[in-house]
Amino acid sequence: MGSIVCDIVRDAPDLELAGVVGKDSAGLLSDGSVEADVVVDFSHKAMLADVEAFVAQTRAALVSGTTGYDDGDMARLQALSHKAAVIHSANYSIGVAALRHLASHAARLLEGFDIEIVETHHNKKADAPSGTAKMLLAAVDPEARADVVHGREGMTGARKPTEIGIHAVRGGTVAGTHTVHFFGQEEEVSLTHRASSRRIFAEGAVEAARRIAGRPAGMYTFDDLLFADKEGIR
Repeated sequence: MGSIVCDIVRDAPDLELAGVVGKDSAGLLSDGSVEADVVVDFSHKAMLADVEAFVAQTRAALVSGTTGYDDGDMARLQALSHKAAVIHSANYSIGVAALRHLASHAARLLEGFDIEIVETHHNKKADAPSGTAKMLLAAVDPEARADVVHGREGMTGARKPTEIGIHAVRGGTVAGTHTVHFFGQEEEVSLTHRASSRRIFAEGAVEAARRIAGRPAGMYTFDDLLFADKEGIR
């Protein structure tokens, strides 16, 4: 993802690539050799402390797409947003953003339907379930009342009405497929997003970087940056 972001920035006439930092060069963030208006982070949660220190020092805006963060990590990003403009999203695809809205609306309309979320990714993906699957879970269960089940095995008994199953499939070079299933009595509604290339996520992150640059400190959402001017989208 980082390489794709770099390629997009290099080709963009309105953007300049200030530097590239990885796990073997994280010190560049603290030695003053990199200056930037926006940091785009698609690294690893182990890099959070370095990113955090750089943003706190420079007040550069942060576009974070790193997945695998726990509640403590997210709290650190929230604290960082008091010093700089910050956005964190598990998925910067515009189509996935729309899927989240559709799934949320469907969950309200299809009250009482059983909900299951299935995500499929390439065999190199390190975390499961995907950050996007967690985002979709929050969309269909905003008050976190469901009993979340990560796969099923053995004599599990009948499915509880309060369950939401999340299932992670890994294989090949799949860029990312997410489906939210709504199962009713003798009917099913399914909402699916398929990514043909990871470039769509990088394109969205770069657009978010354009829109967050120069904004006041605060925690922003993808909706804030892309959909605020679209009627009915919140």
